[in-house]
Amino acid sequence: MWDVLAVVAAVFVILVLYQPVRVEGTSMLPMLEDQDRLFINKFAYSHLGGLIGDRIVRGDIVVFYYPHDTTKSYIKRVIALPGDTLSIDHGQVWLNGKVLKEAYVPLRFQDDRSMPEMVVPSGNYFVMGDHRTISSDSRDFGPVPRNLIYGRAAFVYWPMDQAGVVR
Repeated sequence: MWDVLAVVAAVFVILVLYQPVRVEGTSMLPMLEDQDRLFINKFAYSHLGGLIGDRIVRGDIVVFYYPHDTTKSYIKRVIALPGDTLSIDHGQVWLNGKVLKEAYVPLRFQDDRSMPEMVVPSGNYFVMGDHRTISSDSRDFGPVPRNLIYGRAAFVYWPMDQAGVVR
């Protein structure tokens, strides 16, 4: 009896609360590699009356529908929140008048792109890949509307030697 309940609970958690996804591309190197398999938490940002679910915070790695083709999903890091003032000067991100410290972007993955100052619109998030030289992100397609974000990267499960919590 308890074995059956444990299996049912495990299936529920894996199929309903979490969703397995495969990373396609290298825009999130070094954290996530091409073909990594991970679970995303589909309820991390749920609305259910505000009773469950977290707020999206700067630094979260989120999965969202690509704004120009919602049949495709992207995975990127949240850099700026609604209402934040953001600019990029030769690869250096300025957020609300201060340089953003980004230890997750190795020197070899930095770029020298610039972007004029903008205020992230209400209900939108500015996202970027950690591998800045090859990432297609909010610098290209603009801020991502909240309703297109459907999960937070939670745990890499394959390959086994890289299994662990996504940060």
